[in-house]
Amino acid sequence: MTSAFLRKSLAYSLVLLFAFAPASADVYHASPKLVVILVIDQFRGDLLDRYRDDLTAPNGFNLFLKRGAYFNDCMFDYANTKTAPGHATIGTGAYTDGHSIGSNEWWDLSRNTDRVISSVEDERYRLVGTFDDLPASPPGTPAPTAPRIGSSPRNLQATTIGDEVRLATGGESRLFGISLKDRAAILPSGQSANAAYWIDQATGRFVTSTYYMPQLPPWVTGFNRGPRVHQAVKEAGLDDTTQFYNLVGRTPAANSYELDFAQALIANEHLGAGKTTDVLTVSLSANDIVGHQLGPDSDSQREMVQALDRDLNRFFTSLDQSVGLQNVVIAFTADHGIAPIPYEAARLGISAATLDLAAFSEKMDAALNARFSPGGGAHFMLPTQELPYMQLDPRAFAKINVSEQAAEDAFQQLAPGIVRSLGSPDLPPANNSTQEATRQYAESRLPADATAVFLRTRLQIASGELPPTEFGRIIAHSYTGKLGWYVMMVPQAYQMELLNGIQTTHFSPWSYDRHVPLGFFGAQFVPGIYRQPAAPVDIAVTLASLLGVNHPSAAVGRVLLEALKPAP
Repeated sequence: MTSAFLRKSLAYSLVLLFAFAPASADVYHASPKLVVILVIDQFRGDLLDRYRDDLTAPNGFNLFLKRGAYFNDCMFDYANTKTAPGHATIGTGAYTDGHSIGSNEWWDLSRNTDRVISSVEDERYRLVGTFDDLPASPPGTPAPTAPRIGSSPRNLQATTIGDEVRLATGGESRLFGISLKDRAAILPSGQSANAAYWIDQATGRFVTSTYYMPQLPPWVTGFNRGPRVHQAVKEAGLDDTTQFYNLVGRTPAANSYELDFAQALIANEHLGAGKTTDVLTVSLSANDIVGHQLGPDSDSQREMVQALDRDLNRFFTSLDQSVGLQNVVIAFTADHGIAPIPYEAARLGISAATLDLAAFSEKMDAALNARFSPGGGAHFMLPTQELPYMQLDPRAFAKINVSEQAAEDAFQQLAPGIVRSLGSPDLPPANNSTQEATRQYAESRLPADATAVFLRTRLQIASGELPPTEFGRIIAHSYTGKLGWYVMMVPQAYQMELLNGIQTTHFSPWSYDRHVPLGFFGAQFVPGIYRQPAAPVDIAVTLASLLGVNHPSAAVGRVLLEALKPAP
């Protein structure tokens, strides 16, 4: 064998080696071409294990369970498990103490003294697309009212993984967010998104804000005027509706509708076709809407999972045809879990019940008046309270010269007794076959020995006066300075606030609210089921490491090295 032949053979072998070796991923060379962050709103971490036999679509959830890297022990490490904080955490890789989003809405008396403000509302902007893409009104009908207040990421005080991709490429990479909810479209995408789209709740048509653009692109207007919204209404079993969000939004038709909009965005904005990596966040809201009403153990929840498996299969198959799944990285998780319906848990003997926050606030007002202003009738509690943050009205305390520390300390001392006073001594037996009796109990009273198991004032959390435990660390991650004066109040597990028209909710540090799925798909990941503990904050830093960009500004997650292939 000649040396010339050997040299040619070696050269040919090297060509083959480099031709078939996996390319090094980095955002600057569009490798991958597109990153998709998929969030399912209210999707507890046990659901895929529970319904795994139902998941038959090859490109549905099996894209993560069989062909990707899947972590089934993924937990949020904070206590305020709401939609807005969850989506902000997924995008930024930080908790509330890093990104500042504490709840879906709160009292900000510097901006509005009549009502709570939402986490993303911004009076400096206006909604785009609410009226301009609707058919003309019949003659004689009133003209549409003035455009409504817009939305923006003004409260988000940290960058997202999408922001860092945009920064790294000088804005050449494109970044979009989609959801039925404004907060779920805006917060995970970030501050520099080219656009975030959500629906007008009445009509189902997609809108945005002047924060992003002065008017909708023609393709969005075309989508809104086309047949798809009416098709979604029919798929939901309705003839017509002016309550798209509430009625269509609670059915599988809403997920299918939103994923079709995502496909239209990918095609019309040419995502995955540029010289750098593009980023798309998609948050599917339908599971949350039906989950609050019917609970995580209902037949409707199972049907939703089955239908979503088919819809994801269709969406990812379309993505394979348009961009190529070999060119895409997908991260999948949820923004929070959910508790079982209290009366169903109580029926099995668990101390599950609801707390009437209106009655609690009324008694707290009376107790604070007795302590600070005997005979007075001040309202020290702001209206519209939500757990876990109980907000005080500093104006009422200022009138009687009571400091924040004195006010919050008094609440902390008085709250346990007030919670106990709302209880009932008679818990129905665990084997009570009359569900209605158990429901009536659970919806009206707490057990007589119930109490708030954890109470910390804003000042205590801010100064780190917390137990040196895992629980203390979770509470520390839940700190926000945006809510004014407040006390963080956590009832016992499986106990929650009573909400009109809602059977169960999420807000707490208990595992059922923090447990969510976590999956990755892409050529850079080693397929398998991973039992190591993980957290949604790990998504942003893992993607940042993969793409070769900075971690988001407040990120605290870890790179999931165990699921990544070694770089070539």
